Amino acid sequence: MASFVDEAQVHVKAGDGGAGAVSFRREAHVARGGPDGGDGGGGGDVILEASTRAVSLLAFRDYPHRRAENGTHGSGAKRHGHSGAPLVVPVPEGTVVRDRDGSVLADLTGAGDRLVAASGGRGGRGNARFLSNRLRAPAFAEQGEIGEERWLNLELKLLADVALVGFPNAGKSSLISRISAARPKIADYPFTTLEPHLGVVRVGGRGAAGEEFVVADIPGLVEGASEGRGLGHRFLRHVERARVLVVLVDLAEDAGRAPDEQIAVLLDELGRHRTDLLERPRLVVGSRADRVGDAARADRARYHGDLVVSSATGEGLDELVRRCAHLVADARAAAPLRAGEPVVHRPLAEGVRVVRDGEAYVVEGREAVRAVALSDLTDTDALALVQARLRRLGVFKALARAGAREGDPVRIGGLVFDYEPDQ
Repeated sequence: MASFVDEAQVHVKAGDGGAGAVSFRREAHVARGGPDGGDGGGGGDVILEASTRAVSLLAFRDYPHRRAENGTHGSGAKRHGHSGAPLVVPVPEGTVVRDRDGSVLADLTGAGDRLVAASGGRGGRGNARFLSNRLRAPAFAEQGEIGEERWLNLELKLLADVALVGFPNAGKSSLISRISAARPKIADYPFTTLEPHLGVVRVGGRGAAGEEFVVADIPGLVEGASEGRGLGHRFLRHVERARVLVVLVDLAEDAGRAPDEQIAVLLDELGRHRTDLLERPRLVVGSRADRVGDAARADRARYHGDLVVSSATGEGLDELVRRCAHLVADARAAAPLRAGEPVVHRPLAEGVRVVRDGEAYVVEGREAVRAVALSDLTDTDALALVQARLRRLGVFKALARAGAREGDPVRIGGLVFDYEPDQ
């Protein structure tokens, strides 16, 4: 049986750009045909898109690689290559995309939110693009740019209106199975639920306006969950987006903790994980009321919750649904969960930078690598064009600031040369 996966890694590889063509017109009665090499097509992007068709990250567990299509090369008669098709990869709503260093790149909270996870390489320009009054017969073209490639970490935080929070075996799975169509595994031992479940609750019958809200059955918390005990962080993150919290307190005699102690520990763990969770609307609900004696039920001083329910007998369930629906409606009106735009954190476009690699100076940056990506660097016209491009980008000044001296080896992409101070 397929399992719920809320953490995964994905390797994204954008398509490479096609190379520009070196070609000259060859026609009868034309003594000197000009350059007519076409441009290469651009590589396709890899795009992560939040979709309702994906419910977990299971698709990335065994098949983590996603690759977009390459662009094709240009050819003569100014025929341009075809651009590679972008690859759209569906991910569940609520997916957080992180770089390998843990920095957040995007928070895809709603269907249709997109992140360009890897940009396709730009197609190379054909020699026809380098025709000028000074250069009448350029015999070089640009190579296609290599598409971006990297590993990303995916983390799913469930989007739910109501989150059920409680200790293991407090009756969360039984409750969600009674008030929704969700069918989680139910048994009388701790840690029955090892993965969250979502259920849709309908209020007032099918077809009524505003009658639905989503409930998440969060696996049981334990003391120390905010510090990672018992997979605490993996469970607690699914509570972060919930509008309303239902703190489920086990009233049964064999619960092992008094109700007041359960409430104190659960709220403490929520606050340690994220302090704003304590500011969310919440209901404290006593569960498994059918397993409480009459004397204990009459002694309300022992339990200070908002409501008492029993999934076995149905006691209090209608009232619980009604109260949750009102809290959800108020929370939606006060602060919509999604403002309509994805929260995207994209690093700024990198400029030119110089780093040391042993004795050599390495110039990094996409623009610098593009500047030297010509097909024939033995051509004097091509070398002059490269020097002019690098000078405009400030590469020679950056090398001087980095301490490069005459004769030091410099590497830019596939080009290696000895540094000469710019005069």
